Amino acid sequence: MGPGAAPPAPYVTGAASGAADVLPAVAPQLRALRRRGGLTLESAARAAGLSPAHLSRLETGQRQPSLPMLLALARVYGTTVSELLGETAAERDAVVRAADMEPTRAGGWTYWQAGGAGRGMQSLRVHVPYGAQGDIVRVHPGEEWLYVLDGRLRLRLGDTAHVLGPGDSAHFDSLTPHRIAAADRDGADLLFVHTLLQSPTAALCLGPTTPGETR
Repeated sequence: MGPGAAPPAPYVTGAASGAADVLPAVAPQLRALRRRGGLTLESAARAAGLSPAHLSRLETGQRQPSLPMLLALARVYGTTVSELLGETAAERDAVVRAADMEPTRAGGWTYWQAGGAGRGMQSLRVHVPYGAQGDIVRVHPGEEWLYVLDGRLRLRLGDTAHVLGPGDSAHFDSLTPHRIAAADRDGADLLFVHTLLQSPTAALCLGPTTPGETR
């Protein structure tokens, strides 16, 4: 998880938590939500600030999470604490209006949310600047789909390089080492969908990272 993620909180066990009778239902829900997002135990635990062993114990009901821990996991899985507790999710808006798509900028990239919050996929409109992070190779669980709206995009999948123009698209397994860069000085605009759930902008597989780091 990016900066601002809630730190791990002490486990709450026994009746002293006041919620021991209802929290056992969280265990299978945590596992189901993680798998729905295509996340490994290790990657989900790292994003939530936990160890894989701690998250495994939560998913098997051996430990009970505190409220701050539930909040952290809900952010990782792009959902709410209510859904983690098995409660009926609130009705989500199916339509996102252009006027509501506020741009977010990070590392030279510009993002517009093009999908609703709390979904199993994250949809974005992205402007890729020229020469930014074109040498960063990404590897992570999930799938990605992109569609070029304007400009030309350089996409390397494994050992194969592609140049995509307007109207071209790509759909690939994110475990394939990949890197993305604009081919022209004016940059490139694209639609982008990934199955990492609702990631903070700074943690997106397209977004900024430490030079030389792989994901």
